[in-house]
Amino acid sequence: MSAHYDTAAMAGKRDYYEVLGVRRNATEEEIKRAYRELAKRYHPDRNPGDEEAAEKFKEVTEAYEVLIDPEKRARYDRYGFAGLDSNWEGTAPSPAAREVIDPIFDLLSDFFGLGGRRSRRSLRPGRDLEVVLELDLREAFTGTTRTFELERLELCGECGGLGLPRGYRPEPCPRCGGNGEIYLHQGIITLRTTCRACQGQGYRVTQVCPRCRGQGKVSVRRTLEVRIPPGVDTGHRLHLPGEGEAGDPGAPRGDLFCVLRVREHPFFRRQGNDLLCQVPISFTQAALGAEIDIPTLDGKTTKLTIPRGSQSHEVLRLPGQGMPKLRSQERGDLLVQVIVEVPRKLSRRQEELLRELAELEQRNVTPQRRSFLDMLKSWLGSDPSSGQTNQAPET
Repeated sequence: MSAHYDTAAMAGKRDYYEVLGVRRNATEEEIKRAYRELAKRYHPDRNPGDEEAAEKFKEVTEAYEVLIDPEKRARYDRYGFAGLDSNWEGTAPSPAAREVIDPIFDLLSDFFGLGGRRSRRSLRPGRDLEVVLELDLREAFTGTTRTFELERLELCGECGGLGLPRGYRPEPCPRCGGNGEIYLHQGIITLRTTCRACQGQGYRVTQVCPRCRGQGKVSVRRTLEVRIPPGVDTGHRLHLPGEGEAGDPGAPRGDLFCVLRVREHPFFRRQGNDLLCQVPISFTQAALGAEIDIPTLDGKTTKLTIPRGSQSHEVLRLPGQGMPKLRSQERGDLLVQVIVEVPRKLSRRQEELLRELAELEQRNVTPQRRSFLDMLKSWLGSDPSSGQTNQAPET
C-alpha cells in the first residue's frame, strides 16, 4: 500500500521505498544495492518483448532517481509525490505551515503517509518523575540497594502509542485530500488556509484503541531497583535516566529522580560527615581517666581514651570514624560527648569514701576554692545589729 495519500498515490502509483523494497531510513548504499538487483532482473535486454518487465524497469529507475538524490528524497519524504511536482511549492503545505499542524498529524504521517514525515520538534518527550525513598543512618553509612514500585505512563502495547485500533488506518480528509490545508483561488490570488473539516490534521479518525481509549498511553506499575552509594544524606537526588514516563512514539522517555530521606538514629546524630554521640561516664572515670569501648555504625567498637580530669559535656574526637564522604575513600570524625553521671544510690562503703573525700577537700582547699569562700564570708560575715553595712568586695 502507498505510503503517501496524495493525487499520484490514489491514482495507483506505488511508494518508491516499496518499489525498491527498502526501509524508509535506508542508507544510500542500501538503495544502490537494491536498485542494481532489480534493474538487472527487469532490464529490457534480459526480458525482450516483456512489457510488464519493461514497466517494472521504468518504475524501479524512477524510484531510484528520486531516492538517490538527497533533495528530491527529502521533498518526497515530507510531501509525498506532490513534492516532486514542478510546482510543488505552490501545491503542497510549506515548512512554515507544517509547524502549526497538530503534532499527532506528523506522528501518524510516519506510519500512514498522511502528508510526509514528522518533524522531531513536534515529538513530546516523556515527563520526569520523582519518588522519595527513606533509609536509616546505617544504610546511608554502608550504602544499599533499594527496590521500590512506581506507577507511570507507558505506551499502549495494543496500539503502540498511536491511540488507534490495531490494523486501522485513518481515512484522508476528503476536503483537503490529506494535506491539512486548502487553497482558495480568487483571480490571480491564491489563499492557503487550514482545512476546517479536519482541523489541519489531514485525516479523519472514526475509531480509537479500546485499551487506551485513544490516549496512546496507559498507567502501568513497575518495580525498579536503585543503588544507593555510601555517604548520602537527606535531600540527595539519584538520577535514573530514561525511567520516567513514556513520550510520543519515537520521542525520548522522561527521567526518574529518587530523593533520599535519612531517618534519625537513636544513638548517633549526624553533623555533615561527622557523627556525634553522648556517652555516660562515672565521676571516677572522669577524674582518674579511663579507656572505654565506643560502638560505631559499622557494627564494631573502637577504643576511646578519656583523659584525667575530663569535664562533663566535654567533646572528644575520634578521627576517621564518622560518615563516609560521598564518592570518596575518606570519612568524617566521631565526636564523643562524655556525660559525667552522679550516682543516685550509694552503698555504705561508697558513702564512707565520699565523706572522707569531702573532708579532705575541706582541709585542702585549692586557691580558687579558698578565694570563693573568703568572698562568701565577706558578704555574710557582718553583724546586722552593729550597724555596719555589708560592702561587696572589689574584684
